[in-house]
Amino acid sequence: MNTTHRPVLLAEAVTALISGPLITSHSTTENLILIDGTFGRGGHTKALLAKLPSSAKMIAFDKDLDAIAVAQQINDQRLHIVHDSFAQMDQYAEPGSIDGILLDLGISSPQVDEAHRGFSFRREGPLDMRMNTDQGLTAAQWLEQAPPEEITHVIKTYGEERFAFQIAKAIVAKREAGLAPTTTLELATLVASVVRTREAGQDPATRTFQALRIFINRELEDLERGLKAALTLLKPGARLAVISFHSLEDRIVKQFLQAHSKVEIPRGLPVRDRDLPQSELAIIGRIKPSAEEVRENPRARSAIMRVAEKRLGATA
Repeated sequence: MNTTHRPVLLAEAVTALISGPLITSHSTTENLILIDGTFGRGGHTKALLAKLPSSAKMIAFDKDLDAIAVAQQINDQRLHIVHDSFAQMDQYAEPGSIDGILLDLGISSPQVDEAHRGFSFRREGPLDMRMNTDQGLTAAQWLEQAPPEEITHVIKTYGEERFAFQIAKAIVAKREAGLAPTTTLELATLVASVVRTREAGQDPATRTFQALRIFINRELEDLERGLKAALTLLKPGARLAVISFHSLEDRIVKQFLQAHSKVEIPRGLPVRDRDLPQSELAIIGRIKPSAEEVRENPRARSAIMRVAEKRLGATA
């Protein structure tokens, strides 16, 4: 099986980070520290290392033990591997010490393609779905015990699935009959029996599997905490680039960047322009994959990268 992972927006992400004022300034390149919050299979990390001086340091995070094993095979003293969520990055670096942060959200191709991980609704495997297989409930264990109302909420909220109630009802009915789904294809078949209509080209189980994966791994909670940590860690002039793959992630990123790029002034307060406080972030841009990249890597089609820069006057 081909489990090669092709990093999305590779050149664009590297350019976004290294073209910021800190890294382009010759006076600051001696002790650069960058963070790759989601190592995956190392595509972005290796591309960034190729552009950085020998004195630089790259801290790479991942919850997935398979990703950590790949990272540990890279012979580069600049690379420091951390088996943890990027949500905890502020536990591994000092405030205002980081020159650039990249978050490539979502799931890597090997995780989807390797059936034993339980992420794929097209391949038979145990219904696991945990990024970190050392801790937490599997999706099957959670479905075995969760109340129907909670299952409905998770599938509706994290999958934006309009048939969430019917899917939850079917899962509970199977469970009460002693036939709770324990494999990916069992769940996919069950969902397909309930979801009668779906967008062209989309498997009926797509939204349910997305919802369970996000919930089991606390992905949105990690994203919210990770964004806050990134803002604290970035030096003034450093950049943050976040690649998301669905609307729930992108909405959180967009709203966070917008909130920290604005300054709220009480209505009616007499102030002059030079008296205005400065926002913490400047939004640099929003980038989507080219048509050529989408043709070569269909999994890139929904990707959006948002880039922001910590303002030079801002403090950690």
